[in-house]
Amino acid sequence: MSKILTQVHSPRDIRSLNLTQLRELAEEIRLEIVETVARNGGHLAPNLGVVELTLALHRVFNSPVDKIIWDVGHQSYVHKLLTGRQEKFGMLRQFGGISGFPRPSESVHDAFGTGHSSTSISAALGLAVARDLKGDSYSVIAVIGDGAMTGGMAFEALNHAGHLKKDLIVILNDNEMSIAQNVGAMSGYLNRLRTDPMYSKGKEEIEQILRKMSIGHTLLRLGEKIKDSLKYLVVPGMIFEELGFIYLGPIDGHDIKAVTTVLQRARAIKGPVLVHVLTKKGKGYPPAENNPDKYHGVGPFNVTSGKVNKDNSVPSFTDVFGKTIIKLASLKQDLLAITAAMTGGTGLTNFANLYPERFFDVGIAEQHGVTLAAGLASGGYHPVVAIYSTFLQRAYDQILHDICLQNLPVTFAIDRAGFVGDDGPTHHGLFDFSFLRPIPNMVIMSPKDENELQHMLATAVNHHGPAAVRYPRRTGVGCKMDDDFKLLPIGHAEVLREGTDLTLLAVGSMVGQAEEVAGILSGQGIKATVINARFVKPLDKKCILKYAAITRNIFTIEEHVLQNGFGSAILELLSSSGIKDVLVQRFGVPDNFVEHGNTSLLMGNYGLTAKQIAKEIADKLILKSHSRKLKAVSD
Repeated sequence: MSKILTQVHSPRDIRSLNLTQLRELAEEIRLEIVETVARNGGHLAPNLGVVELTLALHRVFNSPVDKIIWDVGHQSYVHKLLTGRQEKFGMLRQFGGISGFPRPSESVHDAFGTGHSSTSISAALGLAVARDLKGDSYSVIAVIGDGAMTGGMAFEALNHAGHLKKDLIVILNDNEMSIAQNVGAMSGYLNRLRTDPMYSKGKEEIEQILRKMSIGHTLLRLGEKIKDSLKYLVVPGMIFEELGFIYLGPIDGHDIKAVTTVLQRARAIKGPVLVHVLTKKGKGYPPAENNPDKYHGVGPFNVTSGKVNKDNSVPSFTDVFGKTIIKLASLKQDLLAITAAMTGGTGLTNFANLYPERFFDVGIAEQHGVTLAAGLASGGYHPVVAIYSTFLQRAYDQILHDICLQNLPVTFAIDRAGFVGDDGPTHHGLFDFSFLRPIPNMVIMSPKDENELQHMLATAVNHHGPAAVRYPRRTGVGCKMDDDFKLLPIGHAEVLREGTDLTLLAVGSMVGQAEEVAGILSGQGIKATVINARFVKPLDKKCILKYAAITRNIFTIEEHVLQNGFGSAILELLSSSGIKDVLVQRFGVPDNFVEHGNTSLLMGNYGLTAKQIAKEIADKLILKSHSRKLKAVSD
């Protein structure tokens, strides 16, 4: 670690540094972030873009008394380095180490936990109101990117903040990107602000002109109404000021002196202020500057070459989805694709290039994306909505009210389901069975491998109602891919192995684990039936009840929380069917949020490896057999 950075243990340590030292510190921070992310993976480009902005923030404001809220939070690495977490930074995103996102339990400098987009202004306004209700005095600052500003929730908060007139500073970190290139009218508006010097100079020039006029001072004294009327002649489209904010900017976000000056000015203004800062994503590391979307969230890579350390011999589920959706689109002219600022992440880049008129990136606006799909379906098309599991929960009402209530033909391609590894609790996709399963008309599928994924997608887009296909953030198993699609009968399971001692009911990514468990138990003389459920809703009632009656021992395995998950559905089925005297045990994630860490490690931590499951099953069967013998003796 470099010289100046080692001397920074809290934000107060940077306030005595001169401008030359701050610039040197900025380069040291960039080097530390690049080297750490190269080892651990993480969000590289966003953090390289906010180095000078973060330094200026901590020079002007007094954290943790003043509250800084980061939106989405993946750009908080610099903040962590400046707030006493240097020694732990090497364990960034590692199990037992610090999170890649702000976490109040980790540091008092993390004012609010974030991980999803567009929440910062709402949270900051809440803190500002709480401050005033208590009679306290401190600054509240929300740092939001231009990508996150495309989320409707951000505008709801801006509207309310402008109405309440609370002292609040919103910093718009404008790097022209979210994860992929930004889309929409707001992106165009911000682009005009960036490129037209009249936007940044307009207000100041109006005041200067008025002061030079003989009646200028009189006009200035007439107040804001006349000044604003004149301002709009020179500064068109002042949307933020119309919402009740004082607008400052745009300014160069890599000029520490300029950012510091503007932040000091913003701190002195009463009421809500928006500071428009221009930054470059990936600043200081050429591979990330040239390909900011590729290095937004990246796995371990070689610092010199920038090459990501990845074995591409087996395609990921995401890759298979991307290829399958293109093939399906060639067969179905009514098929459309929708994503929410995740074109590359969901595997839709090639689809977007091949079928631009049939592809829609709605920005970070999952709610709008889902209801857009509902409208398209009502108009005679079959939209495929590709959204990560953790982000789909943001559109729950739209799924229920706009899609399922009307039984519209919309397919949900749910990527990043299950454990997602080092991004942690804000990103694990462990709740989708639970929130989708209670909704009438919804069909829920989860493939055991990449070949089954393509058949499930074909089944979903040919289904005349809502359907969800859920798959993990992992490479496939390397299975042979069929050349032609097979439409799966809705609600039919697949029996992979038959045995008389117990039934292993698994779904999705855990089917392979179930087969391995059966192999281990077979070596102990225990014969297991293995069923690939395929469908979480509707269940294959006939198949499940048949093997429940034969084996009298049911074990469910899922990469999902136990509450209202797949295992719960099996319990409900057995109960409603009047089946008694059947041992049922569920393997899954208990009722808590899962920390960040390697997926294999997390599997072991929650008892979901094949060896752990096999041992627990064997112990349970031995205990059950012993109890029966004792009962027989007592009888």
